[in-house]
Amino acid sequence: MPRDHHTPMLDFAAPNEVTVLDGGLSTQLESAGHDLSDALWSARLLRDDPEAVVSAHAAFVRAGAQIVTTASYQASFTGFAAAGIDAAETTRLLRLSIDLARQAVDVASPEQKVAVAASVGPYGASLADGSEYRGRYGRTTGELRDWHARRVEVLADCGADLLAIETIPDLDEAAALVDLVRGSGRQAWLSYTIDGEATRAGQPLTEAFAVAAGVAEIVAVGVNCCAPDDVLAAIEAAREVTGLPVVVYPNSGEGWDAQARTWVGPGRGLADLVPSWIEAGARLVGGCCRVGPDQLAEIAAQVRRRS
Repeated sequence: MPRDHHTPMLDFAAPNEVTVLDGGLSTQLESAGHDLSDALWSARLLRDDPEAVVSAHAAFVRAGAQIVTTASYQASFTGFAAAGIDAAETTRLLRLSIDLARQAVDVASPEQKVAVAASVGPYGASLADGSEYRGRYGRTTGELRDWHARRVEVLADCGADLLAIETIPDLDEAAALVDLVRGSGRQAWLSYTIDGEATRAGQPLTEAFAVAAGVAEIVAVGVNCCAPDDVLAAIEAAREVTGLPVVVYPNSGEGWDAQARTWVGPGRGLADLVPSWIEAGARLVGGCCRVGPDQLAEIAAQVRRRS
């Protein structure tokens, strides 16, 4: 996969190396006053306010992120088409998501080694109805593979360091996405959103992680956008099944109300949990929704203490 010369891949597999991810991009954008209540969520700003995306990424780089994840999570050909954006413009915006992340690194810390992960969100995100927290969309694995194929191809060929296949609620969708990268030479991590010790669709995590076992392109597996208390058992399952470096970036513990399109319930800090995650085998650590730069800085400080 082509990469910008000044952002070499970090060594996720080094035994004592822990890499700091970023936090919730949408959280940072909302805190800056942007309304993300429509179906395109943060992807709308790729078209309407790209400089806001750069600023949000840069805030996480300054907080200590060693990998930034692009604003392409909610960006898809069908989702953009529903908003009147044609395929050519969708392709341009997907590519732009990577360029904006690169710009943010150059602005915030031009000498720092910061990688760019191109976000590949789940099919359910495009429905904008909370399906990414349920899975079981009523689509076959083949249909899901076809739906993801064009976006994955665009994102993989525009200079990102790797793909972040993230917030996947369902083993079937993970299988479709892993099939798309298998044999391609394009590195990716696979991250599920979970409930307890199962995917959101109810499959045991041991079965879910087995989808990635033995696939050379999958360089890490783990969980994101889940309750912080569910992370530890997931790390153990991921290591047992795959032996790969484990990626973890939960949300703050709040829950998503899809009807009201808002986060509800109590949240908590993550930094005090980081040592136990690292001890269990996590090698890429950050935050997801409701985790802003201040919390990310605390996570980064914990990682530095463990180095």
